[in-house]
Amino acid sequence: MPIEQELNDELKDAMRNKDQARLAAIRGVKSDMGKRLSEPGASGPADEDLWIEVISGFVKRNLKSKAEYDALGERGAEIAAKLAWESEYLGRWLPTKLDEPATQVLVDDAIRATGATEPGDAGKVMGFIMKDHKDDVDGALVNRLVRAALSE
Repeated sequence: MPIEQELNDELKDAMRNKDQARLAAIRGVKSDMGKRLSEPGASGPADEDLWIEVISGFVKRNLKSKAEYDALGERGAEIAAKLAWESEYLGRWLPTKLDEPATQVLVDDAIRATGATEPGDAGKVMGFIMKDHKDDVDGALVNRLVRAALSE
């Protein structure tokens, strides 16, 4: 079933069950999609790849905001939990990413392949990995692992 149809079905179900958490998550994604489709140069209806891109961007923003609310401690705990739940819920429509050990293997291979030896080479390694594995890895995780490996 197409993502758009699944989201519409989930939205109807959430409305019937008065599930405010699901309603907020789905409405947020649909709002982002509406903005995306109204941008100059956008044409036609949204395809699956665009839905995945929009959901991915929404989840990425949520996780960044969650980290900021986590830093507030108890004051931000409730909102951080809401953002974490939304991200996990919406993650079911996203392709799975490699875990940290598998990403570390890619990083190690890329460092060897590029001959990187110092922190200034991080961009070269990142580009090498992201060129072929953009959809398979979490860019923030790759960045962290590359910087850690090159700073040793």
